[in-house]
Amino acid sequence: MADFKQETIMIDGSSGEGGGQVLRSALTMAMLTGRPFSMEKIRAGRRRSGLLRQHLTCVRAAAAICNAEVEGATLGSQSLRFTPGDLQGGDFRFEVGSAGSTMLVLQTVLLPLALCDQPATLSITGGTHNPAAPPFEFITRAYLQVLRRAGLTLEAELRRPGFMPAGGGEIFVDFSPADDRPTVVQSPHKTSSIDVSPALDLMTRGDLQKASIEALVAHLPTSIAEREIATFLKRAPGLPDPTLDWHTEVLRHDTSPGPGNALLATLSFEHVSEVFFVPGQKGISAEKVAERLADELRVYLSHDAPVGEHLTDQLLVVLAALGRGRFRCGPISSHARTQLELLPRFTGRRFEVISRDDGTFDVGLESE
Repeated sequence: MADFKQETIMIDGSSGEGGGQVLRSALTMAMLTGRPFSMEKIRAGRRRSGLLRQHLTCVRAAAAICNAEVEGATLGSQSLRFTPGDLQGGDFRFEVGSAGSTMLVLQTVLLPLALCDQPATLSITGGTHNPAAPPFEFITRAYLQVLRRAGLTLEAELRRPGFMPAGGGEIFVDFSPADDRPTVVQSPHKTSSIDVSPALDLMTRGDLQKASIEALVAHLPTSIAEREIATFLKRAPGLPDPTLDWHTEVLRHDTSPGPGNALLATLSFEHVSEVFFVPGQKGISAEKVAERLADELRVYLSHDAPVGEHLTDQLLVVLAALGRGRFRCGPISSHARTQLELLPRFTGRRFEVISRDDGTFDVGLESE
């Protein structure tokens, strides 16, 4: 019988959503399972295909953290071979080298470092509030909250914000392994070592405890932030608890190297927090930014599942890594469907997705 762990997984990077998520998830799962992969047609579904600086930083960060052997890690490359070694702790520092998202680099290596049995620190410089990427607040308030409840110990700090196009932001993460942290699936043939109790069990939101709207602005007039908040309050959908009001705040981030603006909404429920984000961009009015954020919230509040679209993408990786748990989410996006196809190729276990009559979905893992 061939050694399952040593078989190289062949991945078509143009499959599914066809962007950087296929690469990032493959890197994460390779680090966690020890399985090598070879990928062709990297980001073929994007206007600028191949490895950009941000994706190249993901590859180099992953390689450094697990002593991987890598072929094809060059700017613009559309093929990559990644053979992971053993995970290791330490003090790591990576620079995207552009305004590319530090959050996407962090998402690539966060779980492997958090599940490693050695302490580690991680500093990444680049963009912290980018279009088409989660902002720092989503990572700390939504994603890390779930990971901490699953037993992982880590703290993240925004040392300096970075907006497009200047970048220059910095994040710092401290990983402290706890003796009772969840066990990672190192091999689909070793799942008997996994605790049967769910490390991730997120089926209801619980009561809404706080709703906040924050307008971030750096080296731009404060009036932009004030207009965003005023428009949002006029267009925002009703809250599940009508006795609560929106908490509003304008935050100046003038330590950022360049100008920038973003509008954030956070809904803090008893069991989950969700963060919604729209970056301000040149040529898009403050009013339009606020309307887009209100539309995103309206979608989430149209059902009562705890997990929103972007958190679903990340929690699928957590389920695959831990080999147990469940959650309930809203509509399944193309990114989530890509994860549902890709992740089982590393673990040997498929997901179980059950549709409910209200349009939400229960997500777990099929029984062994």
